[in-house]
Amino acid sequence: MALVIAIDGPAAAGKGTLARKLARHYGLPHLDTGLTYRATAKALLDEGKPLDDEAVAAEMAARVDLGHLDRSVLSAHEIGEAASKVAAMPAVRVALVDAQRRFAASGKGAVLDGRDIGTVVCPDAPVKLYVTADAEIRARRRYDEITAKGEEADFSQILEDVRRRDERDMGRKDSPLRPADDAHLLDTSKMGIEAAFQAALTFVDKRLDP
Repeated sequence: MALVIAIDGPAAAGKGTLARKLARHYGLPHLDTGLTYRATAKALLDEGKPLDDEAVAAEMAARVDLGHLDRSVLSAHEIGEAASKVAAMPAVRVALVDAQRRFAASGKGAVLDGRDIGTVVCPDAPVKLYVTADAEIRARRRYDEITAKGEEADFSQILEDVRRRDERDMGRKDSPLRPADDAHLLDTSKMGIEAAFQAALTFVDKRLDP
């Protein structure tokens, strides 16, 4: 059976970086499922479509090409805010979850990260991680990421955005953000990425060789 690693967690907890490192280590395809929602949101913004029309959003979601998700473009803050709203729409989730499941079921194995991978997209994945960190620490990471690019940022606004995003993701009726019952909890609040990676490797290897 091909190895599928499901990684969930809130924004800026480090799950994306961790997922990419695990994918490289195990030689697996990687999908940041959050980018699929961002791609849907960007398509709506680009075409001037409303962000509250579920039918139109679902149509855009069905067109998303998983092979052409440009992280550098889709990481823009306004796209992230729009994506969080679009992701709450059941019809959008149905379209994108179907595509994500096909990615995971390719037979090559996969590492997928997002907010409902272990609970909805790949509930049978043999390895599940829930990566989290304190909201203030996640906001600081986002702030440092922005200012490192020479851009201006307001820490208090970023913290407010992080908390609002958490509330929206955890409070939505369809596929809320939560750890799968059998997920391994990895709190990165006091960890650098290498320490988190080593902790994740230890867990994955233990699951592969019980």
